[in-house]
This record gives sequence, C-alpha cells and structure tokens, in this order.
Amino acid sequence: MMKDKALEDLFLASKPTFDDTDDFMKALNKRLDAVEYIKQHEEATIRRYRYIMLVAFILGILCGGVIIALLFSMPAEVSLFSFNSESALLLFIENNSRLIVTVALSLLTCYGIVNVVDMIASIREMRDVRIRTV
Repeated sequence: MMKDKALEDLFLASKPTFDDTDDFMKALNKRLDAVEYIKQHEEATIRRYRYIMLVAFILGILCGGVIIALLFSMPAEVSLFSFNSESALLLFIENNSRLIVTVALSLLTCYGIVNVVDMIASIREMRDVRIRTV
C-alpha cells in the first residue's frame, strides 16, 4: 500500500508541459523512424538467413550426390588415394580409404545439419522476439 501511495504521489507531482512547439513531434517522429529502421533491418536479416539456409541445403544435396556418385562409380578394389609407402599406418589408411572418406563425409554432413538446425532456431527466436515486441 505504501508503495502504491508513493507512486501515486510521484505521478501527481509530475506536471508535464506541452507547448505548441514541434519539438515533441520531431522527437517522436525520430524515434518512430528509428523503430521502423530496426524493424526493416531485422526483417531483411531474417530473409537473408532463409536464403542462405536454402542455398546451403541445395548445395549440400548436390555435393553429397556428386561425392556418393563418385564413390560408387569407382571400382571397390581400387583405393581412393595411394601413399606408395610401406608404413603400417599409411597402408591401413590406403586400404580403408573408402570407409574413412565415407565416415568423414558423414561427420561433415552431420555438422552441416546441426548448423542449419541452429540457424533455424535462431531465426525462430528472432521472429518470436519481433512478434512479442510488436
């Protein structure tokens, strides 16, 4: 109760003055223009993120298809790369090059999917913040 009374007294004590000058309207218009600029910038950013996600998705599908086609078009007995070495580690890598490349590409694909999902979440968060502020 005491706080309510204190707030009421504070508001009653404040006596705003309104002149016929255009200062208030100029300041208000300036603030509204700033808000509109921020809103347009945010919408452009969200639109740019959507285009980037679409391009990344299409490029991922194309690159994945090309790489899988190349892997399947080569004979299974032929390794993907050769070191011409007698080292046991390098021979192991050379003999299992298809498996290693497949695992590496799978990890790269998973990393890309996680990044796209994170970008989608951030876009939704930006949109939800914009909706709540409007």
